[in-house]
Amino acid sequence: MTFPALEALPGFEHRFTLRHPSIDVDEERAVVVSRLWDWHRSQAEEIGFSSTALCIAEQVHGREVAVLTSPASEAIPGTDGLISNVPGLLIGIYVADCCAVYLADPRSGAFGVVHSGKKGSEMGITAHAIDKMQQHFGTRPEDLCIQLSPCIRPPAYEVDFAAQIRQQALQAGVPPEQIHDTGLCTSLDLHRFYSYRMEKGRTGRMLALLGRTV
Repeated sequence: MTFPALEALPGFEHRFTLRHPSIDVDEERAVVVSRLWDWHRSQAEEIGFSSTALCIAEQVHGREVAVLTSPASEAIPGTDGLISNVPGLLIGIYVADCCAVYLADPRSGAFGVVHSGKKGSEMGITAHAIDKMQQHFGTRPEDLCIQLSPCIRPPAYEVDFAAQIRQQALQAGVPPEQIHDTGLCTSLDLHRFYSYRMEKGRTGRMLALLGRTV
């Protein structure tokens, strides 16, 4: 899956992987991520990046956002978001009901993705990422393009964290017309998406990918 708002930005490539038709994911997270890894890495190559350029976060349901200056061979510990401005580097965030929030600044070339579920949204990880992009790359909120991935939503889930994410971006100064959301609920289409809640924790992960090409 790709998103029109991000496709329109020069200098960036992105993708949101869907459910693999044949890989068995009736296991715990570490097992299924390992099973999906080769396929996910091939997605990075399909959109024009080296497989070694893919950087992922440990994802501990917190609000820490790491600044990347070079590729990392291991998951960045203690983080739920990654930001960078380095051409050729690709950020990956796993989700299965939580929201992957893409952030791209075509003026400065900065970009990032954060993992924002119930806890991350409560702790304001999107606002934190925007603040760090301002600090490290001179990003102006009015230049940002923000895209929310498919995620679980009411009434399937009791918390509307997509609405919380949007509000954080608005309060940070991102214009409303530059905040984009498909409105898709992951729990309603298990042919396309993995859903942690509907599959009781034994499921795969979609991978949100965003990188700068030039």
